[in-house]
Amino acid sequence: MPAPATISERLADWIVDFDATAVPMAARQGCADTILDTVGLSIAALETDYGRAVRRAFPDAGSATVFGLAEGRAPEAAAAINGTCGHGEDYDNTFEGCPVHTGVVIVPALLATAERHGLAAADVARGIVVGIEVMCRLGLVADKAVHKAGFHPTAVLGAMSAAAGVASALRLDRQGIRDALGVAGSMASGIIEYLADGSSTKRLHAGWAAQSGMRAAALGAAGFTGPSTVFEGDHGFFHGFSSPRATDFTPLIDDLGTRWESTRLAFKPFACGTMTQPYVDCAIDLARQGVRPEDVAEILCEVGEGTVHRLWAPLAGKQVPPTPYAAKFSGPYCVAAGFVFGDAGLAQFTEETVRDPRVLTLAQKVSYVVDPANEYPANYTGHVRATLTDGRVVESRAPCLRGGARAPLSRGELLAKCRANLAFAGRDPDGAVQIAAFADALMAGEAADIADLRLC
Repeated sequence: MPAPATISERLADWIVDFDATAVPMAARQGCADTILDTVGLSIAALETDYGRAVRRAFPDAGSATVFGLAEGRAPEAAAAINGTCGHGEDYDNTFEGCPVHTGVVIVPALLATAERHGLAAADVARGIVVGIEVMCRLGLVADKAVHKAGFHPTAVLGAMSAAAGVASALRLDRQGIRDALGVAGSMASGIIEYLADGSSTKRLHAGWAAQSGMRAAALGAAGFTGPSTVFEGDHGFFHGFSSPRATDFTPLIDDLGTRWESTRLAFKPFACGTMTQPYVDCAIDLARQGVRPEDVAEILCEVGEGTVHRLWAPLAGKQVPPTPYAAKFSGPYCVAAGFVFGDAGLAQFTEETVRDPRVLTLAQKVSYVVDPANEYPANYTGHVRATLTDGRVVESRAPCLRGGARAPLSRGELLAKCRANLAFAGRDPDGAVQIAAFADALMAGEAADIADLRLC
């Protein structure tokens, strides 16, 4: 009797037999919107301190495109730079079910691979769809366990998914895909200790995963072997990055090709951690109701237990974030910024704004309580209760993540976001239209010149 197929072999079978005609328009549109969002954010971050640093750290000359930069890089270097810059402001797309950031891993990996191998648009589009779908499904398997184990899901799940996407675009056979996944399991990395001081390592995770997936696929194509039981093995991926308990792989392998998680991608309206987004909307709503910061005695946020260690604790530290980047993962700061500024875009996370006394004074009044009924991670909700100095209580609720599957942003809103991000970085905001045209052509399988993205 032959041994049952492993998880990676079953995934490889789906990738080999992938039917592009079965991909629904909603999934293709989600991927096109992901390209638009990712490229715009990558360009916007080029001249940040970390954007310049990662470019210095990956100087390898080559012809692959760094979005918004005239000179090229070696493909893996381009992927690392594009992914790092795209994820740098935590403004990139995400996925409800597990907050993985698909675009900043998959798009840089696939576009760099396309330039190295001269791939047809249809093959690049195929790889993007596969990579994003696998990453979302791995997120459903991971649930909250990867974060609880101290790892960043985008980093570790991203390496596996980029390997799958690149292997699909290169049309590797079953053995090559299985080995690419097996190798990627040993390349995946990314701890969340950046939460301690707001340092930049999280930014690197997306770019590192993108180039790791490229290298893993290259090794698989060359005949370098990896463990077939990489996902479910006694010393496998999920044992190492989540918990040693038995893992349910149903969300990964069931209904492949008929149920498309990539139709449920979420695009952020604010430049901060995913789970804080509904709370920012609630804070903005309180201000619109006429509540003034000086009238607030206390703000209490009801939150999901799984978000506490990243966004709310230790509370005293979160109320006074040490850096603009740390502020993005501070529930108190994000709520206060939304209340004071009426927004939480790139302009609300600068050295000046994170020291604004109006925001910091209000952040000191923001606390949290765990709501046992909170749906996280299946749904991202917000509930903010403000007690005023005169004793009145004013509340606001957000039933879901604005920009998510339940309340999606339109293409017009995504274009406006891209335009604003380019303008913030001193670029021509009309570049957003060019990026959108490229994304739509690519996902339609039509000729699209990646090098045009250097000019945006």
